[in-house]
Amino acid sequence: MKRSLLLFAGLFVLVILVGLATGAPFTSRLLVEAAAYALIALGLNIQWGYGGLFNFGILGFIMVGGFATMFVSYPVNAAFWGSDGPMMLGRALLAFGAGALLVIGARRLDRFGITGKLRTTAIVLAWIFAYILYRSQIDPAAAYIESTAGFVGGLGLHPVLGWAFGGVLAAGVAYIIGKICLGLRTDYLAIATIGIAEIIRALIKNMEWLTRGTLTVTPIPWPTPLPQQLQTMGFDPSSSFVWARLGFFALVLIVLVLVLVLLHRAYGGPWGRMMRAIRDNHIAAGSMGKDVTGRQLEIFVLGSVLMGIGGAMLVSFTQILDPNSYQPINHTFLVWVMLIVGGAGNNLGAVFGAVLIWIVWVMSDSVSQGLFTIVSNWTEAIGWGAIPDITTRSVQMRVFVLGLVITIALRYAPRGLLPEVIRRER
Repeated sequence: MKRSLLLFAGLFVLVILVGLATGAPFTSRLLVEAAAYALIALGLNIQWGYGGLFNFGILGFIMVGGFATMFVSYPVNAAFWGSDGPMMLGRALLAFGAGALLVIGARRLDRFGITGKLRTTAIVLAWIFAYILYRSQIDPAAAYIESTAGFVGGLGLHPVLGWAFGGVLAAGVAYIIGKICLGLRTDYLAIATIGIAEIIRALIKNMEWLTRGTLTVTPIPWPTPLPQQLQTMGFDPSSSFVWARLGFFALVLIVLVLVLVLLHRAYGGPWGRMMRAIRDNHIAAGSMGKDVTGRQLEIFVLGSVLMGIGGAMLVSFTQILDPNSYQPINHTFLVWVMLIVGGAGNNLGAVFGAVLIWIVWVMSDSVSQGLFTIVSNWTEAIGWGAIPDITTRSVQMRVFVLGLVITIALRYAPRGLLPEVIRRER
């Protein structure tokens, strides 16, 4: 407990120093993004820290959450709803449903005594026919929507509903992935989730009729007043940005604290003890009658819900859905570094690591640029010439600093700065 207080006190001092160096508008933005990443890190902590599931497809769930909040909160596209697009999409959905039923029926032919190669052939043919049926409807619908309305648009609902839908949609995707992949060993599960995340990214990037693809969707509404709205209420431009971002941060913080409280209660109860038992020795847990695969699917879905909500928060805050901005280094590897440095299995450790690493990630660019500039001025003064491309080199230093941080953490705190604490009953 004392160590936690000291580390969080040090983190608070670091935030104050960053605020003094960069100003309140930048720091308020930094806090919002760090809180959203803390929620994502908590989701990974549930999967890896609680259950030992090696999910390397975090990017996919973050993108799903971002798409969900765009779809729910972006204004209604009247050009789409006033055209034949909804009817054509309805036919495509019916074709998808018919194809799905056909595949399910083919898979259950063994109940009618059809087994072996004949059943396998029927399943393959069912998949082929279902694919052709669906594409025969969705391709003309997509072409029509893109040519007449641009894209489907949103539902015009409150952004918080978009956050909730982001969690629900991520849960649905996680359930499908879990049913397929959770029987794999840890290393194969990581490979499978990487591939699935890339599939999700390719879908969101190329379904222009639904997401606008690389054309991006903006501006996505905020759940709290925007700076422009505060300016109409009498705030000056500088303070309006600070207060608007602090309002957004307060909402994100409420969600984060609520999740922390619920996870703390669950982790300390019978559910948490069961999850730790499955993580530490799933064979022994299974021999005691525990549904190992079912419980692993449960925590995989639960962790993905938090990732989806965190991804929805980030898109709402930046007000843009840009599939090109999602990269594995930013949205998968970075979250793993947050959890490793903070401490897997410890909720406070996940939050601490998320805030600390996000500050390091964001500030390393400007700090490196300042250091390069000082060195460049000195080398130029002594006749060695200036350092070229300082801006590009500074951005690249982010990865170097991140690698340095994780190397130091693994050397001196292999279990994290706030490692898991297990209370044993006597």
